[in-house]
Amino acid sequence: MSVLPVAVARYLERRAIAGPWHIAGTERTDFCGAVVIPALAESAELFVALKWLAKNQPELLEQFLLLVVVNQREDAAVADKRDNAATLDRLPRFARRYPQLKLGWIDAASAGRELAPKDGGVGVARKIGLDLALRRCDYVRTSPVLVCLDADTLVQSNYLAAIRQHFATASAGGAVIPFCHRRGADSAGQAAIDLYELYLRHHLLGLTLARSPYAWHTIGSTVVVRADAYVAAGGMNRRQAGEDFYFVQQLVKTCGVSQLRGTCVFPSARMSSRTPFGTGHSVAELLSGENNGACFYAPDVYRLLGEWLQAVRSGWKNLAAEVLQQARMIDPRLSDFLTETDFEHVWGRLQNNHATPERFASAFHGWFDGLKSVRLIHTLCPAAKRVPFAASVPELLRQAGIAAPVEPARQLTVLRRLQKPL
Repeated sequence: MSVLPVAVARYLERRAIAGPWHIAGTERTDFCGAVVIPALAESAELFVALKWLAKNQPELLEQFLLLVVVNQREDAAVADKRDNAATLDRLPRFARRYPQLKLGWIDAASAGRELAPKDGGVGVARKIGLDLALRRCDYVRTSPVLVCLDADTLVQSNYLAAIRQHFATASAGGAVIPFCHRRGADSAGQAAIDLYELYLRHHLLGLTLARSPYAWHTIGSTVVVRADAYVAAGGMNRRQAGEDFYFVQQLVKTCGVSQLRGTCVFPSARMSSRTPFGTGHSVAELLSGENNGACFYAPDVYRLLGEWLQAVRSGWKNLAAEVLQQARMIDPRLSDFLTETDFEHVWGRLQNNHATPERFASAFHGWFDGLKSVRLIHTLCPAAKRVPFAASVPELLRQAGIAAPVEPARQLTVLRRLQKPL
């Protein structure tokens, strides 16, 4: 076993997930990083994704552990259990066929190793893999990185090289990789995935225009983090869905997030009902015709969010009552929202404990975080007030100084170029 830094050892002792799981397939403990891939009934997709990974530079493949977490809850469907059993059976043979991949796997699917019904989900599967990967890294010669990927996501041949290059100079401990969904199965599926990705990108553009520090994509297969930053952030959470949102939020608070450049990942466009929200669930809703595509936030909510964040930056020395009055002038719903979140007490405490604008801003955004921002947006634009893309995306692009095409596919192309700096 490699020599672990004190912080990593302390994390593993106090916060790592406990269970009967271990890494099979390799005994090495000298990796410079690990790519962790949860897999639930993914026999049709996983091995395709691994073959794409195999196109990366051999010298980098030698240094990265590719760790598959085959997982299911105890109450999983019989078909899913059979699929997982087939995956576990195939992994050793696949590893022998592709020796350039330093492949390991974790059995969280066999009897006695399954995830608990109330605790199971992709967050737990990611955490199992990431926590166990910490023990297989070399902390003496390298600063290891932990990479989140999904079994249905393809990568480019420069994927590992771009990750290594980014963290050779990056000051932030976390990073997000540009993404682009793959083609849908048919025209209806393509229209649905285009609309869903457009929704994700319009929200990011709105947060960017509002100058929110949480203006980052929160897609599990795009997240990369240094091992030391991972433990400083408290590790991955155990959520069934949305684990990526909460993890990126925590990285923003603790070690910072930056944009990784030079490569792209390609998530699947398929439907799914495994999680209460996310890509698959949203695509399924759009294909069913729910909401008729009226799922976009009205652009005005981002203007209001931006005015509120600017009021905090310029008025950080003001009394709480004065700030609340300014919030009411921005929008009465904003001041009501702040009152309900115990704003006056929090504001006074932040002022007492943070004497410079930089420290105050950091502490304020630790409180008014990504989740509070989304809750405020939902308050300003509840589901019944959502609008079609044509009532939101063109205006946001205009505010960004960009001419907006009419068709959603062309708008998506514009946003991909804007948000995928290469």
